[in-house]
Amino acid sequence: MLVGIGVSRYTPASMDDLYRDYILEHYRRPHNFGVIEDADASYEGANPLCGDRITLMLGVKDGIVDRVGFTGRGCAISQASASLLTDEIKGKPLSAVSAFRADDLLDLLGIEISPARLKCAMLSHDSLQHVLSDLGAADPTNTTPSPAEAGA
Repeated sequence: MLVGIGVSRYTPASMDDLYRDYILEHYRRPHNFGVIEDADASYEGANPLCGDRITLMLGVKDGIVDRVGFTGRGCAISQASASLLTDEIKGKPLSAVSAFRADDLLDLLGIEISPARLKCAMLSHDSLQHVLSDLGAADPTNTTPSPAEAGA
């Protein structure tokens, strides 16, 4: 048995398990979950194919996302995705938030997403684009990737 600094303790299979646990933790205990009563913009996105729903709310002060929240229900991927996205954009200027790409969200998820689950994973990103559009801060080139573009 090899041991030492140069030897990885994690196999690809164990890393997949760690990422799955990470997704499930965000699903069970989502960050920024709840209603923002005085949100500057909100949008309810839905994925009718599997029943996922997310309402994303942003509060903006001096061009900075100072409050972010979401409510919703759905599969672990959709809810974890919203939790991760809200963590990522909180406290950032709208210009940085509008530059947040669908690929960035896939990187945060850290697992391969099948074409069937891509809509689940991208529901929060799509909702964010609508909210940014309502705030006049959307980047029209920032769209959800097709399954082929996402590497699925």
